[in-house]
Amino acid sequence: MTEHRPIKKAVFPVAGLGTRFLPATKAVPKEMLPIVDRPLIQYAVDEAREAGIEQMIFVTGRGKSSIEDHFDIAYELEATMAERGKDMSLLEGTRLMPGNCAYVRQQEPLGLGHAVWCARDIVGDEPFAVLLPDELMWGRPGCLKQMVDAYARTGGNLISVIEVPDDEVSNYGVIHPGDEDGALTEVRGLIEKPAVKDAPSNKIVSGRYILQPEVMQTLQGQEKGAGDEIQLTDAMAKMIGNQPFHAVTFDGSRYDCGNKAGFVEATLALSLQRDDIGSEVRQIAERLLAG
Repeated sequence: MTEHRPIKKAVFPVAGLGTRFLPATKAVPKEMLPIVDRPLIQYAVDEAREAGIEQMIFVTGRGKSSIEDHFDIAYELEATMAERGKDMSLLEGTRLMPGNCAYVRQQEPLGLGHAVWCARDIVGDEPFAVLLPDELMWGRPGCLKQMVDAYARTGGNLISVIEVPDDEVSNYGVIHPGDEDGALTEVRGLIEKPAVKDAPSNKIVSGRYILQPEVMQTLQGQEKGAGDEIQLTDAMAKMIGNQPFHAVTFDGSRYDCGNKAGFVEATLALSLQRDDIGSEVRQIAERLLAG
C-alpha cells in the first residue's frame, strides 16, 4: 500500500445564517439545533474524531459564539454535575482542548469555496477534510472513516457520494464516473445540478471531502459561479486530471438537515434507534399515524 500524508485536519463551514429555520435560528446557530439531545455540529465532530482527525477548524460568522462555547470547558456546569452525582458521560465529546480546535471568521457570505479558503492559513500545506454539518451521515464506521480508509489506497482527492433516484439528480452536484472498484469510483467530472436527461450518473456529492492543499491555490483566484458564490465544486473540477480524484459511495444513511423535512426525518430515525427512547418514540409515531 502506498503511503500518503495522513488527514489530521478538518474544516467545518458553519458561517451560514440558517434562514430556512427561522425564527429558531434568529439567536441560535442552525448547527446548534439538536437532533434528539446532541447539536448537529456534534455529530460531525464525532465523525471526524472517529476518522483520526486531530484538529477541528471552524469557519464561523457573527452570532456563532455558542459553537465555541459548546466545545469549551463549562466549569460551573461540570462542577455542579459532579457535586450532585449526575451522569458526566452526558458531556462526553463536548470538550476540545486548545490546539485541537481553531476558529476563523468568514466575514462575507461568498459561498462554500470561499469558506474553505478562509481556513487556508490553518490548513497550511497539508491535505485536509471538509465536513458540512447540514449533511448528517449516519453509519458504522462513519462516512469520513470510510473515506480515510479509501484515501490510504488512492491518495489524492476524495468526495463522498450516495445514489439517488434519477429524477432527483437535478437538485445536487453529480459525478461523471470512471472506473469502479467496489465502493470506490474514479471521478472524471463534476456537474452541478444537471437536467435529468444530462446527468452522467445518479451519484450525488454528499457533504464530505478529502482535499489536497493545492485546492487553496485554485480557490485563491476562483471566480463566482452558481448562485453568484465561489463554489468549491468549481475548484475541485479544475483539479480533476491533475491529481487522483475518487468518490466513495457511503455505506450508511444520509439526512439532509439543511431543510425542515430532512431535519425531522433525522430526529425520528435516530430516536427510533436509541435504547432509552426508541420504543416510546415508535409508539408515539404509530399513534400519530393511526390518527
